[in-house]
Amino acid sequence: MHTLAMRPTAQLDELVTTVRAAVARGADWRATATDVAGALRAHLPSPDLLSADQLAGERGTSAGHLLHVEPDGAFSMVAIVWQPGAVTRIHDHVTWCVFGVLTGVEHEDLYALSEDGTTLTEAGGNPNRTGDVSGFAPPGDIHRVRNPGDSTAVSLHIYGTDLSRIGSSVRRYYDLPVR
Repeated sequence: MHTLAMRPTAQLDELVTTVRAAVARGADWRATATDVAGALRAHLPSPDLLSADQLAGERGTSAGHLLHVEPDGAFSMVAIVWQPGAVTRIHDHVTWCVFGVLTGVEHEDLYALSEDGTTLTEAGGNPNRTGDVSGFAPPGDIHRVRNPGDSTAVSLHIYGTDLSRIGSSVRRYYDLPVR
């Protein structure tokens, strides 16, 4: 993940303030994800938070740009730039996550782990388009994200942890057969 020497914006300041209030309620992870999703829906920024250089990239790649880390480590905000053909490995997360699509389409493929932990089953998918906001909390958050389109997609992800400290929101990768 790249750190971002970002130009401060009123859009981002308002979003940080509303997310801070949602997190401060001290609810469980699912309720917090719901509250943070509401904050993001109300204050979804435009993709002009990123420079042209930050939006650039090679086909099939993605790049994260750290926008904010709450001083107490309660949450982090990352803008992810998904070039056409970009795809993550199947994974889950260490904490709740909320994301909003600033431009393009970020497709999410959902999976369920078998009871014996040896296979994954496809559990659905969501083509998240510009303006869409979604969130989730472990357990049951196994997914992969991809950009199946021909243009760059940008999404803003808010994680319930200090990513500058732990480096990634991924808890585990799943390299298992998929049914």
